[in-house]
Formats: sequence, C-alpha cells, structure tokens
Amino acid sequence: MQPAQRDALLDFIALSDRLKHVERAAMTGPRRENSAEHAWQVALCAVLLHDAVEGPKPDLARALSMIAVHDLVEIEAGDTFAFDDHGLLTQADREAEAARRLFAILPPALGEHVALLWAEFEAGLTPEARFAMGCDRLQGFAQQVQCGAPAWKAIGLTHARSLVRMGPALALGAPFAPLIEALYNRAMAEGLLLP
Repeated sequence: MQPAQRDALLDFIALSDRLKHVERAAMTGPRRENSAEHAWQVALCAVLLHDAVEGPKPDLARALSMIAVHDLVEIEAGDTFAFDDHGLLTQADREAEAARRLFAILPPALGEHVALLWAEFEAGLTPEARFAMGCDRLQGFAQQVQCGAPAWKAIGLTHARSLVRMGPALALGAPFAPLIEALYNRAMAEGLLLP
C-alpha cells in the first residue's frame, strides 16, 4: 500500500467514528440510539437470521458489507426518521451528495467499491440488498418497540402508515415476516401504534 493510500484509508476510518455521534429516533436506555449502534445490531440480525432465509441464501459477506457502509452517509446527511415526511423529501439527494463526498476520501478503487455497495443497498434489487434491507427494517422496528416508541407516539403513527415502511420487509417472508408480525402484535397490545 502506498503512503497516500494508507493515509487516505486511515483518514476514512477516523472519519467513520463520527457515525457514533449521529442520533436516531429510537431510545436505548436514557439516551438516543446512534447510527453506529444501529449498524452493529443490523449486522447481528444478519448473522442470526441468514440460515433461516427460505430458498437460496444471499451471500452473507456481501450483505454484511452493505450493512457496514449503508449508513455512513449519515455522517454528513444525518439520520432521517422513517416517518419524517419533510426530511424524506430531500433524503435521497442529501445522502447521494454525502456518499459522493465521503467515498471520495478513500483511495479510488476502494472508494468505488464502497460506493457500489452503498448504491446496491439503496437500490434493493439483489438478494443480498433485500436481505440487508430486511435486517435494517427489522432492527429499527424492534428498537422502537423495545424502547416504548416515543418517536412513534409523538407523531401518532398508525399501523397502516407503518406498513408502508415495513411492507417490503414483510414481503420477504421468513425469517422477517414472523418476527415483524410478532413485533406488530406487541406494539398494538402496548398501544405503541394507533389502529
């Protein structure tokens, strides 16, 4: 590795630490969950659920690679709450611009590789991207249920509106659908979602 490549890689690794300071809407104990914690738990879900996928198994290493990079753009773009209608209008543009700037810090070949992983996750067209998305949606939903969903309660989130977000993960079938359905049952029983 050339010194310039080494330095660029070290700079990017140091920059990635900022993901620990990007707050999400869900709580973890008395504080908000951060995006780095979210990404770790999404990766854990992938490891735990991979063998339960029905049909051909997605490549776990590729899915984990996407999970590791999918939220890096939040270092610059911030986390957009899944039900923030105003923030969602500009999310794709803000995140694409952040991806362009952030991944350009890396040596060119590595930056292109990371950018392609991020774009694959966002497009959601491959089995690995769909599996990674399912893990991402499951973790976010589970975290809200676990913390009592103050963000959902603040906006009066309904079951129907939440299904717009969770529908793609439910459509993946096992292992996601049974887990998400159990979380829905709990959320409804605890009054975390409006009917």
